[in-house]
Amino acid sequence: MNALSWFAHVRLSLAGGAVILLTGMILVGAWVQGEIQRGVISRAGMLASLYIDSFVSPHLQRLAGGGQLSDVDRAALDGLLSGTRLGQQIMLIKVWAPDGRVIYSSNQALTGLRFPVKPALATAFAGEVNSSISDLHDAENVSERQRWSSLMETYAPLRADHTGEILAVVEFYHSTDDLTRELRLAGLRSWLFVGVVTTVMLLMLAALVKRASDTIIAQRVALGEKVSQLAALLEQNEKLHERVQRAATRTTSLNERFLGKIASDLHDGPGQGVALTLMRMEALAEVCGACMASVGKERSVGQEFCTLLTALRAALDDLRAISKGLHLPEIEQLSLVETVERAIRDYEGKAGRSVSLDVGEVPDNVPMVVKISLFRVIQESLANGFRHAGGRNQHVHLTRSEGQIVVEIADHGCGFDTGSEIAAGHLGLTGMRERIELLGGRFSVESSPDRGTVIRAAVPEAQGEA
Repeated sequence: MNALSWFAHVRLSLAGGAVILLTGMILVGAWVQGEIQRGVISRAGMLASLYIDSFVSPHLQRLAGGGQLSDVDRAALDGLLSGTRLGQQIMLIKVWAPDGRVIYSSNQALTGLRFPVKPALATAFAGEVNSSISDLHDAENVSERQRWSSLMETYAPLRADHTGEILAVVEFYHSTDDLTRELRLAGLRSWLFVGVVTTVMLLMLAALVKRASDTIIAQRVALGEKVSQLAALLEQNEKLHERVQRAATRTTSLNERFLGKIASDLHDGPGQGVALTLMRMEALAEVCGACMASVGKERSVGQEFCTLLTALRAALDDLRAISKGLHLPEIEQLSLVETVERAIRDYEGKAGRSVSLDVGEVPDNVPMVVKISLFRVIQESLANGFRHAGGRNQHVHLTRSEGQIVVEIADHGCGFDTGSEIAAGHLGLTGMRERIELLGGRFSVESSPDRGTVIRAAVPEAQGEA
């Protein structure tokens, strides 16, 4: 990651964090300001209600027990707001009865009128002081609306001195100028505090983002180095795999070449010597075979000569069979299917058994090493089936699957325990497995007593030519 992309990444992270923090700051600031406003209004209303209660309550005690205000009390209440310091702060006073009737008002036009009981008034009759900023839109505030745009409205319960009974509720209005100034200063202080805290948090976030980004960059560099090392190792492994495949191909071809050389050497060397010896002994058969001279206690020279002649003929037949089995037929010009058919025909000619062949979709041309491997696997598998299972219902299936040539050789013979047989050293199966796995293929044997045997070999069709 270069410096430009790192800067863009950090800037994007900080921008997202800043948006979140600013949103949180606005929400928190608005909530704090609202709480401050409610607290200041409540405190101001409470103090004002205590102040008013000390002046107004003595003149309303006659209301206890259903009494009425006297003219003296009314005059005293009128005098509270006329030319006094209290009158400079309190614009209007109303005394409410529980049924919504105005018992007294400094605005004499409202005295005796009845209005709907508002929730704030009901709360005050329940014993709580209730303060709020009023926009003076209620029906009883017609005259106030003409003079002020808003006033602080407070409802305070007035209680009897001796019983504590709520006699009435005093509603009074006072100016919001001082309150507005106080709220503005409190809001400014709260917003300033929230802004400072948000700025500090944003700086801390920037430091964390930078640290995390530096860590990510270091990890990416380390990861890039590891990826480069891994890529180099993979490339080396691929080259080694190719070399192993080429070596396996050469090994298979060289193995067949060595087997062919051994077959030729057996045929041209010991085979010719044994054949010549047999011819010379057959020429002497008439003379030596009729000789009745005794050799040992019970056998004559003629009998021993016939035994040697028979053994020599059997040895020559075995030597020719071994030589022929080691020598690979000419399959280079044959297709894959023709190679499999050739292996089956050779077996049928030797064993006198019929083998069914099922061919799926396979390519005509495959590398020579594939044909060699499959020829030898089929040859060995059919021979094993004949030796150990009598060649009962032998079947060969040839197909292609996922880039591999797959051949299955099955029979309905007696079967065997694969674990015990292979562990005991079943050389034919071991040789076939090594031949197939050397070319990167898969080899498996499925068998159990009295259930027959299935030998499956899969060889990649793409092989390096030797």
